[in-house]
This record gives sequence, C-alpha cells and structure tokens, in this order.
Amino acid sequence: MNTRRLALAQLANSIGDGAYYVTSALFFTTIVGLSPVRVGLALTVAWGIGALAGVPIGALADRRGPRGVAVLLAVGTAVAVSAFLTVRSFWPFLAVLVVYATCQSGLSAARQALLAGLVEAGERTKVRARIQATSNAGIAVGAGIGGVALSVGTESAYLAAFGMDAVAFVLAAVLLARVGAVAGTPATGARRLEVLRDRPYAALAGLNAVMLLTMPLLSVILPLWIAQRTDAPKWMVAALFVLNTGGVVLFQVRVAKGVRTLTDAGRCVRWAGIVLAASCGILALSGMWRGAWAAGLVLLAGAASQVLGEMLLAAGSWEISFGLAPEGSQGQYQGFFGTGVPVARMAGPGLLAVAVLEWGAPGWALLGAMFLAAGLATGPVARWASRKRAGEVVAAA
Repeated sequence: MNTRRLALAQLANSIGDGAYYVTSALFFTTIVGLSPVRVGLALTVAWGIGALAGVPIGALADRRGPRGVAVLLAVGTAVAVSAFLTVRSFWPFLAVLVVYATCQSGLSAARQALLAGLVEAGERTKVRARIQATSNAGIAVGAGIGGVALSVGTESAYLAAFGMDAVAFVLAAVLLARVGAVAGTPATGARRLEVLRDRPYAALAGLNAVMLLTMPLLSVILPLWIAQRTDAPKWMVAALFVLNTGGVVLFQVRVAKGVRTLTDAGRCVRWAGIVLAASCGILALSGMWRGAWAAGLVLLAGAASQVLGEMLLAAGSWEISFGLAPEGSQGQYQGFFGTGVPVARMAGPGLLAVAVLEWGAPGWALLGAMFLAAGLATGPVARWASRKRAGEVVAAA
C-alpha cells in the first residue's frame, strides 16, 4: 500500500511536470515577455541553487522524518507554480524560480529517503523502477495536456496548464501524507552532512552527472539537431519523445529486475556507457544521410539505443545511490547524488550545443567518449566506496 501511494504521488506530480516542461519556455518568453537569454540565465541560477540545497534539505529529512519534509516541499512547489501565474517581470520570476527549483531538488531527496525507509534494501531498485515507469507515463500525459495549451496559444490556455500543475502537486502532497511515516534520526557531530566528506560517493555522483547529460540531449539538443543538421521532418522530435517515454514505461521494470547488488549495478552502468556511446555514433550519422526517411530511420535507431542506455543507467545508479548510503543518512546522500539532475540541466545545454551543434560528428564522438569513460569508471569507484563503507562498519563495531 505504501509503495502504491508513493507511485500515485509520483504520477500526480509527473503529470504536472509534463505540462510545465512543454509550456514553460514559451510561457515565460511570449506571455511573461522575458528574453530567451534572461530565461536561460534565471534557469541556470535557480537550478544551481537547487543543486546546493539538495544536501541540507535531505539532511533535514533524515532528522525530522522524510514524509513530513516531502509533503511540505510538494506544497511549496504548488505555491511556486501558482506564483508563476502572476509574475510579469524578471526579478520576481527569478525569485519564484529559485523557490521552485529548491523545492523540486529537495522533494526528490526526501522522496528517495522515504522510499528507502519503507522498502527493504533488496527491493528498492525494483520498486524505484516501477515508480519511474509510472512517472514517465504521467509526464507523457502532462505533455499531451501541455501540447493542447500550445496549440491553443492563448494566455488563458497557458495559465490553465500551470494551474493544473499546481493542483497536481497539491494532490501529490495529499498522497504523500497518507504514506507510512519513517522515523527521523538525530544528527550527531560525525553524521552531520557526512556525505560531503565521502570522497568515493562524491566521485560516483560526479560520474552520474556526466551520464545524465542524456537529459538535455533529448529535450534541448536533439530537437535543434534535427531542425538544423538533418533532412528529417520536424515532427520527428515528437516521435523521439514518445519513443523515449514509452520505452521507459514498458521496459524499465524489466531492465531493473535483475539488479540487486553493487556488482550488478556496476555492470549495468558499464553497459549503459557502451550503449550510450553507440547511440552517439548512430545519431551523428543522421546528419550525413540525405533524405527525410533515411535520416528519420537513423534517428529512431539512435533514440532507441539512447533510451536503452538511460534505462540501464537508471537501474544501476539507483542501486548504487541506495546501497552505498548509510541507513539513517539516506536523505542527505540521495540529495547529494541527485544533484546530477540540476547540474545536467544547468550546464548540459550550453556544453552540448557547442559540442554537437557546432562541431557535428567530432562533438558526437567526444560526447560518446565521455559516456563510455564514465560508464567504465563507475564499477571500480563503486567497489572503492563499498570497501570504505565496510571498513567504517567494522570500525564502528
């Protein structure tokens, strides 16, 4: 029952997220009247602050109990989205966006800590995979709702989409409040923000952030690549999005099913690096094939290998992030590991725009090499972290 409510809460806020992701950029530029440069600057600042806030908010979830913190942050997100309805200038927009990004980053950490407290260690990755599949289904539904708002194109349509996002997070807060409570763990001097002194875990979080460059690759770079560097029709952008979300909904649980140990996780991430590197090579070819159908088929092959790599990465990284975090400190550890998401959102678009859109095939090769190197390095670093954790347990005993 607890895991079902967690999944339903994730479904609710994912529907809201889907509508927000599809409509936000055009809403802020065409309705609010901000320049794209200012929107980009605000997003960079806000997600940078959100990344920094993840660890202390996660630590708060450890001390006070993750359920209450998650509920509070879901409500905070709803309030921030509601505030977007009235913002019409840059500085209030930036302030609200900082609150939104901070609540989102903290909510992710608190939810992960809540899951870790409610689910046995051997089942966490499998349960997380089910929740991720549910989440992607919700994002697809929300994106469809956002697409309707875009097609209508009026201010009222945009405001309705944002209002639905706020309502979705209120519903998520209600569902999270009905999940079983997990007791907080009082902080001691040794445990206070201990993740900041855990070098192996920090290295794993950094490698994961490199792998998460797949996020801006799909949402920002591939649409521009298709429009500027290939003969494929522009509707291929929507086709690749459907392929990605549908693949996760259908196959994420199956991919994660056999991942139960750190050895399994390291193997999974290693294959993720190999597959993502291959996908970069295939996607580079889409700019060389002439003709809409040929380029479209190559893009579909590249996107299919990309979503497989993403699912392998997700399954492995969940097991690593849960398995190497000490019990009682899951919140701060999940908050730290989760900084890869805002870092990828913040730094990825600019980095990938130069590498892929400006350099073309050499840029794709560089990106593929980064994925491969990060995937191959994760297993050895995870073993280093595991030995360090085992030594700490022996020393404590």
